[in-house]
Amino acid sequence: MRLPGSDKVIVGYDLGKDYAQISCYVTGKEEEITTLSSVAGSQVYTIPLVLSKRQGVNQWFYGSEALRHAEEEEGILVEHLLKLAKDGEPVQIDGTTLDPVALLTLFLKRSLGMLSQMTSTERIGALMITCEELDAGMLEVLTQAVEALHLKTDAVCFQSHRESFYYYNLYQPENLWKQGSVLCEYRVSSIQTYYMECNCHTTPVVTYIEEREFPFPVEKSDEKFLEIVTQLCENRMVSSVYLIGEEFSQEWMKESLRYLCRGRRVFQGNNLFSKGACYSMMERLHPSENGQNHVYLGQDKLKSNIGMKVRRQGEESYQALLDAGINWYEAQNTMEFYLLEGRAVEILITSLTGKGSRIARIVPEELQEGITRLRIQVEMKDETHLQVELEDLGFGSFRTATHHIWKEEIEL
Repeated sequence: MRLPGSDKVIVGYDLGKDYAQISCYVTGKEEEITTLSSVAGSQVYTIPLVLSKRQGVNQWFYGSEALRHAEEEEGILVEHLLKLAKDGEPVQIDGTTLDPVALLTLFLKRSLGMLSQMTSTERIGALMITCEELDAGMLEVLTQAVEALHLKTDAVCFQSHRESFYYYNLYQPENLWKQGSVLCEYRVSSIQTYYMECNCHTTPVVTYIEEREFPFPVEKSDEKFLEIVTQLCENRMVSSVYLIGEEFSQEWMKESLRYLCRGRRVFQGNNLFSKGACYSMMERLHPSENGQNHVYLGQDKLKSNIGMKVRRQGEESYQALLDAGINWYEAQNTMEFYLLEGRAVEILITSLTGKGSRIARIVPEELQEGITRLRIQVEMKDETHLQVELEDLGFGSFRTATHHIWKEEIEL
C-alpha cells in the first residue's frame, strides 16, 4: 500500500472525549498504518486528553505525563479539553484567563510531537481528525484549533467515528463486512454500538451505519452484554464484530464471546477509529476500487445528487453540482451557464434514500427574459438545507451585467 511519488505522512487523529490517539502512514516507507504508542516500547495507544500546568510557571504537560505531574507535584490539571473548547467559555488557570480553543491547540501540537518516533510534523502531508459527533459547533472549534497549528498542508479534513468505522471496513477483506459488521465501544456506563450494512442492489453500493447506545452496569455483566449483542446480531447477517476498549476481557464475557464467535470473526483492540481516519484520507488522495463502488450515507452525508439539465452541442445532458455521499459541510460548488429563455432556473434533486427525484424551480425577480449568463453557487447550510446563490453576469455587449445576486434556500 504505497502512494507513489510522495514522502509525506498521512495522519489519522482520533479525538475522543477523554483520550486521543494517532495513527499514521509514512508514504514510501511503511507497508501498513502504524499507531503511535504513548509509552515507548509498548502498545499503549490512548493519550489522556488532559493538560497540566506547573503553578506559577508557564510550563505545560500533556497526556499521561500531565496526570502524573498533577498528582505528584500538585500541578494544575485541565480536563475535558474538547468540551471546554466547544462551550467557548474562557478558562481561569493559575490566575490567568485562557482561550479554551488555544488549550486544545496546545494539546494537539504536543501530541502530534509523538510523530518524532517515526518522522516529523514537518512532513505531515494530510491530516484527518475523527471524533464521536461532528456538528457545526464542533467543526468550527476543530477548524480554529488546526489553523492555529500552522501545518504546512491544506489537506485537513474532519469526520465522525461512524465514518471512520466505514473506511476501516472498506480496507479490510470484503468477507468481513459485505454482509454486515458490528462495532461495540465500551464506555463508563454504556455500550456504544454501530451496525454497518450494504445495499448491494444499488449502484454504487449504498452503505448505512445504524448507531445505538445501551445502558451498561459499572460492574461488568456477561449476562447484560449477551443481551446487547443478541439484539444486535439476531436475525441479521453479521460477518465481523469489533470490541473497542480495554475493559473488554475474556475473563468476564465468556458467554458473550461464545455467542459472538458462532460463524463470525471477532476482533478486540482500541485503535480502529484512528486507523479508519487514516484510511479515509488515503481514500481521498488515491481512491480505491471499493471506494469508487461504494457510497456511505451517514448522518454527516449529503443523501441526494444535485444537478441541472443542460444542453451541450444541441443535446440534453446532466450537469452535476453536488454528489451524494460527500460531507454536507464540505459540499459547495460554483459554475457559470447561459439561461437561453424564460427566467426559471431548475435544480434537479435525486434522492439516494428512496424518495425519488424532484425539480426545485428558482425564478430570480427583476431578471429580464432573454439570453443571459448566470453564475450559480451552491452549498449546504446543514444536513437538509441547500443554499443556492445566482449572480447576473449579463451577455457580452448585448446585455450589461447587473451582478445582482439572488439567494434561495431549498429543503431537500
